[in-house]
Amino acid sequence: MGGGKGLALGVVLVLAGLAVGAWLVTREAAPPTPSGNLEVAEALGGTEGSEGYARASSPRELRFPEEHGPHPEFRTEWWYWTGNLETADGRAFGYQLTLFRNALAPRGVERTSEWGSRQVYMGHFALSDIGEGRFHAFERFSRDALGLAGAQVRPFRVWLERWSAEGTEGAVFPMRLSAEAEGVTLALVLEAGKPPVLQGDRGLLQKSAEAGNASYYYSLTRMPTRGTVSVGGREYAVTGSSWMDREWSTRSLGAGQVGWDWFALQLSDGSELMYYQLRRRDGSADPFSAGVLVPAQGEPVRFSRDEVRIEVLDTWRSPRSGASYPARWRLSVPARQLMLDITPAQADQELSVTVRYWEGAVRLQGTRAGQPITGRGYVELTGYGDAPEQPR
Repeated sequence: MGGGKGLALGVVLVLAGLAVGAWLVTREAAPPTPSGNLEVAEALGGTEGSEGYARASSPRELRFPEEHGPHPEFRTEWWYWTGNLETADGRAFGYQLTLFRNALAPRGVERTSEWGSRQVYMGHFALSDIGEGRFHAFERFSRDALGLAGAQVRPFRVWLERWSAEGTEGAVFPMRLSAEAEGVTLALVLEAGKPPVLQGDRGLLQKSAEAGNASYYYSLTRMPTRGTVSVGGREYAVTGSSWMDREWSTRSLGAGQVGWDWFALQLSDGSELMYYQLRRRDGSADPFSAGVLVPAQGEPVRFSRDEVRIEVLDTWRSPRSGASYPARWRLSVPARQLMLDITPAQADQELSVTVRYWEGAVRLQGTRAGQPITGRGYVELTGYGDAPEQPR
């Protein structure tokens, strides 16, 4: 998920069941999964298949740039980028690019085939064309063999065929993101911006009470971004701001947890707020929900579930899945004198991929210490699309 975030969304179960070549699915064509859409709880809960892998069980020193590279001793990890972009004349876009690595076995097996690999990759690429009110979403799979997919730290590169993130001139930053699918392209350059924010306890984020149900997780919360977006046969020069999440683990969700609501918000006063609300089967917020406020300058301030209030002000029902998602929120952190009204930049930002979820650009306005504040961000909603489709 990302913290929160990133939706390892079952790379574990999905990819193990696929003789993964490389294919592409769009929102208009259902992905070739063995048994339909996976549930988030099914994908990230349970202990089956976790033996032999490292577990995130205690804080450790996170070192950079090494942590930007792969952690193959863990079962799952992801590199997750979202951002809000705009042309010089004000046309707005939101984007998501996510690359997931998943191990099919904790140790390598001797194989004679060059296709043999115990690592497989899944990618999600989405573009919200806010000016046109259109959403484009794509999914891709491949194995770590014959150069089709992989990750490395020196030089930094993570790739899944033609979807990639890579450093420049031997360094991680500036970082170049590239993706292309069915005439929709992304070519961006991201600066590091603020230093990495270590989520949770020095980078260890506990997701439930069970030992080892945790991840190592850090974020780059405000990355100056420039580049181009192509859609509808036209190329647009854009600038804006991105958010990067890095997370790796072997097991995350605990018993009774079904999904999460994740907020990554960049405020006009130069601060950022990340809050993830883990949801239980009865709809309540799990005690392990938490967040962080990153000031324009100074040290991040962490807060617990009890310090945050979220009120859902509206909902949206997908015309494809029948799933009903929250569609407008009021988020308050009273101790920080912060109140935000958060609204999707467009209603339909649902990814109908192997694990169905909503992830999209949002706009916000509110007050901080009595002064007006605005901003942009991204919200991820998982677990809402796991119910059977409803009549339309």
